[in-house]
Amino acid sequence: MKKVMAVGVFDLLHAGHLHYLEQAKALGDHLTVVVAHDDTVRKRKHEPVTNQDLRRRMVEGLKPVDVACIGNSPDVPIFDILPEIQPSVIALGYDQEHAEDRIRSALVERGFSSIEVVRVEGLSDDLDGTRKIIARIVERAKEGGF
Repeated sequence: MKKVMAVGVFDLLHAGHLHYLEQAKALGDHLTVVVAHDDTVRKRKHEPVTNQDLRRRMVEGLKPVDVACIGNSPDVPIFDILPEIQPSVIALGYDQEHAEDRIRSALVERGFSSIEVVRVEGLSDDLDGTRKIIARIVERAKEGGF
């Protein structure tokens, strides 16, 4: 069985997230999604709108997802979760700021050279990201559209 791992924050779940996970699932037989720990979101992005437990539940309810788990806190190395999940493929979203070459090098250094790293394509929609959706809501609110 070919296991795929996808990672993300998944705050304010939207069509771009679903598209990412559908593409990730197409890369193998089993999809495990690692939902970012609240402290990791705070450290790297912003204060999460929804907590990690709710985000994990929402992601796990999506059809392509076999298992969703909460990632490690930011004080634990990100690669520590790999022995538990044992992925054959790590699927990266089109807009994730991870550099594939650095991830591949880090995997090799840690003895995970057999794991493939694949960047999936984005959704061709203007509302494929949380920030875009929030910007649209703010724009419509200013125009009196709500």
